[in-house]
Amino acid sequence: MDTQALEGGYANAPVDAAQAFRAIMRVMARPGTIEDITGTAPPAPLSVAAGAVLLTLCDPETPVHLAGGHDTASIRDWITFHTGAPLVAPDKAAFAVGTWDDLPLPAFPLGTSEYPDRSTTLIIERDAFSQQGATLQGPGIKDAARLSLPETEAFQANRRHFPLGLDFIFTSGSRIAALPRSTRVS
Repeated sequence: MDTQALEGGYANAPVDAAQAFRAIMRVMARPGTIEDITGTAPPAPLSVAAGAVLLTLCDPETPVHLAGGHDTASIRDWITFHTGAPLVAPDKAAFAVGTWDDLPLPAFPLGTSEYPDRSTTLIIERDAFSQQGATLQGPGIKDAARLSLPETEAFQANRRHFPLGLDFIFTSGSRIAALPRSTRVS
């Protein structure tokens, strides 16, 4: 294991993880909202925000899939050391990390009728995003919100599976936004 894997975790884990957890829950509860989360220094190309999501939500019982350029020895070692999360194929993942083009949506579990929560949450690394672009409606949104998405059709198709479906967390640097499966996109 590379010694870099030992660094970059939370300096004050209980406080940092609690702050990150609240930010993650706020963006999931209010689609289109953008927050900053910090406190990590993961190996590149993993962003600070994606690192914080993984450190906060993953543990030895949380299978993670790394896609494309995010599937590196340094990221695998970092996740293993800091969370103990097993690294798995897409069809076994509770979380998956990568860029939009590296994450084939049909490869990930949508949940089942009995257990819709057994779907994958995709952590989509982006160069940037803003509160412009696609219109979002649904739970947690008063009238409408906006978020720049990599496309709209895939999110519309995902919504048609509701209550099954994938959930999405977008990260860029220290910024985070989310799109739960219950959100309508136009």
